[in-house]
Amino acid sequence: MKKFGLFGFPLGHSFSKKFFTEKFEREGLADCVYENFETQNIYDLKKIVMDNPDLVGLNVTIPYKQDIIPLLDNLDDISQRIGAVNCIRIQRFEGGRFELHGYNTDAWGFELAIRPILRPHHRRALILGTGGSAKAVSYVFRKLNIEHFFVTREESRFHYCYADLN
Repeated sequence: MKKFGLFGFPLGHSFSKKFFTEKFEREGLADCVYENFETQNIYDLKKIVMDNPDLVGLNVTIPYKQDIIPLLDNLDDISQRIGAVNCIRIQRFEGGRFELHGYNTDAWGFELAIRPILRPHHRRALILGTGGSAKAVSYVFRKLNIEHFFVTREESRFHYCYADLN
């Protein structure tokens, strides 16, 4: 059995478990399951991996996309540039030892979605939020040479505030 899952808190809003369970069924992947690993303590990560020997990969969501990096054994180049991870591949070895490899697929997915609708006049953008996903969007905008600004809940001289928008 191959187990995949979602790591974060809270997870009540997430549709990942339903999405992947239905996907595995549709594609005839009876040996795959998807579970939620909801925890308020990011340091539960290694215990979850140890307690679930069939676990081969995790999606990472709020609030851990940035804070998880020090707990990983290595990152792909894009994750290093972005400073956020949303996927972990678990590599297992004899004796129960494992390594956690971090990746960022948010940037790839956003670029794939935005490229077909971009036109030459699209040269500026607002990014709502400053979390891990926002960092991935910023990475893509830099790559595409699109000037962009962040919008946050709190006043900052570096970002716009939601209250400033009209």
